[in-house]
Amino acid sequence: MKKVINDFKMNVAAKSVNESFCRAVMGAFAALCDPTVEELSDIRTAVSEAVTNCIVHGYREQTGRIYIDAALLEGNVLRIKIRDKGCGIEDVSAAMEPLFTTAGGERSGLGFTVMESFSDSLKVRSKPGKGTAVTLTKKITGKCDG
Repeated sequence: MKKVINDFKMNVAAKSVNESFCRAVMGAFAALCDPTVEELSDIRTAVSEAVTNCIVHGYREQTGRIYIDAALLEGNVLRIKIRDKGCGIEDVSAAMEPLFTTAGGERSGLGFTVMESFSDSLKVRSKPGKGTAVTLTKKITGKCDG
């Protein structure tokens, strides 16, 4: 287990207006490691997808809370856990397949695919009726002074 250099926790209402706020906060926290522009963009995009999944799929017709727990770890690794206490996912493996969506309409079903492609590792845990937790890790090439 890597040593935590710095960390934070926050929670926000699961509303679309808070997606950009979460992305900005996570970008500011990641900036403590002097990431490249590409690394920062990857982190912000993955966070956007995870937060959007909470809003659109986790809570659907209701407003709940989104919980973010982030840590800068030794070895310049950023770990981000984003979770909700929404409806959960029946079949995580199916949900992680490209183009799978339960929302229909304009949704592309690429959220987990995008998160996975912009992070070094992605773990998804979910229980129907209890919620979903997504944990992303990203190695930063800069030096974490955090």
